[in-house]
Amino acid sequence: MSKCYDNMTTVKVMKEIVPEYKSDNSEYEVLDKNTIMKITQAILDDLTAKAKESTRLRMNYDLRNSAEDTSQRMLNAIEPGSPLPIHRHQRTSETVVCLRGRLVEEFYDDQERTCTERIELSPNGPVVALNIPAGQWHTVQALESGTVILEMKNGKYEPTGPEDIMEV
Repeated sequence: MSKCYDNMTTVKVMKEIVPEYKSDNSEYEVLDKNTIMKITQAILDDLTAKAKESTRLRMNYDLRNSAEDTSQRMLNAIEPGSPLPIHRHQRTSETVVCLRGRLVEEFYDDQERTCTERIELSPNGPVVALNIPAGQWHTVQALESGTVILEMKNGKYEPTGPEDIMEV
């Protein structure tokens, strides 16, 4: 039987998977595969605060239920100026949903190594989500402080290798 929490209480553990993230005052709970998690504004606020403190100006929160989960699902708080290289995911598509703020996804041509399209995402704008095909070169830039996205990919996490970073 699933457990259902009406209110997430103060986080005790952010998860072993993201050891850099620790919070003394957010609204997460240690989750197991039978726990329903509400993604609240307080969670987004806390993640944004951590992104602002980070030298990378971004912070993610792993939404998988265990390290054995074979999907990638995470919240990603991104601040303007966060350095994110042009990259690709050769084995999986990527779905991006803008939960808060504004961002632009830029897409690049493999031969010319130039930006071919820019698509702005925002929760109240004409585009709120994208599905990026496997192998597509792309990057993201936050246009507003407090921007948070939900990212989803198939398969276990694989670090991005040098062959998957585009130099322009």
